[in-house]
Amino acid sequence: MPHALAYGAQSPTSPLAGLTIERREPGPTDVKIDIRFCGVCHSDLHTARGEWAGTKYPSVPGHEIVGEVVAVGAEVSRFKLGDLVGVGCMVDSCRECDSCRAGLEQYCYEGNVGTYNGKDRHLGGHTFGGYSQSVVVDQDFVLSIPANLPLDAAAPLLCAGITLYSPLMHWQAGPGKTVGIVGLGGLGHMGVKIARALGAHVLLGVPPTPFPPLDVARMIGNRLTVAASTIGGIRETQDMLDFCGRHGIVSDIELIRMDQINHAYERMLKGDIKYRFVIDMATI
Repeated sequence: MPHALAYGAQSPTSPLAGLTIERREPGPTDVKIDIRFCGVCHSDLHTARGEWAGTKYPSVPGHEIVGEVVAVGAEVSRFKLGDLVGVGCMVDSCRECDSCRAGLEQYCYEGNVGTYNGKDRHLGGHTFGGYSQSVVVDQDFVLSIPANLPLDAAAPLLCAGITLYSPLMHWQAGPGKTVGIVGLGGLGHMGVKIARALGAHVLLGVPPTPFPPLDVARMIGNRLTVAASTIGGIRETQDMLDFCGRHGIVSDIELIRMDQINHAYERMLKGDIKYRFVIDMATI
C-alpha cells in the first residue's frame, strides 16, 4: 500500500506533527494528485481540536487542495498526466439519491464523504485530507483549475470560494441587488469579490449559540426570508472556478511552511490573518 508524509493531530490537545498515512493505489476511475498547496480552513482547526463532535484520530485536515495529476486509472477520461487540478470538501457521495443526481452532492441523503474525517469506502477507517504529499480521488470529485490563476491563491476557492459563490448564485446576485457580508475573513472577503449584489444580507459561519429568535410578525408583514447554505456541488464548484478564471478572482493569502501550521492556527484564532493561510506542501 503506498504511503505519504502528512501532518496531523493525534488527539484534541496534541499539536499537529508529522506522520505517515496510507493512500490507495489508483483504481480504474481514480486520479492521483501530488499536492502542491493546501488552504487552511477554520474547519480544519475545529476538527483537529475535537471542537466538533465525531473527530477521528489521527486527524489530517485540509480540503482546499490543488496539485498536479501524476497517475490516472484506465477508465479516467476527464484528466491526464500533468493537469493542474483541485479537490474540495468532498471525495465521494452515494451518487444515487435525488440530491446527488441533481449535482448537489453536498446534500447527499446518505451524507457525502468528507475529504477528511469521512468514512473511507476504499481502505476502511476514515479519510485523510490535504496536509499531505498526495491524495487519490475518484475523477468525479476532481476539479480543473483555470490555467491563468496562481495555484497557491486558487486553493481557498475550493472551500471559501464555493461557500460564498453557491448562495450568491442561488439567490440570483446581479446588477441592481445589494449584498451584505457579515464578517470579512477568509470567507467574507471572497464573498465581496464574487458578489454582484444580492437583495438580502448574508450570514457567514455557524453561530456558537442558537440564532436569536426571529421577529416572525415582521417577517410575515414584509415577506422576509432567512436561508442557509453549505459549500456547493461538484458541477457548481467547477462553474465557480471557471467564473473566477474569467474574472481573475483568487483569495488574498499568506503562504506558510508546513511546520508553521500550529502557529497559524493560533493566529487564526486571533484573527491575525488577511485573509487565508495556504501551506506550501513542498515544505512537508
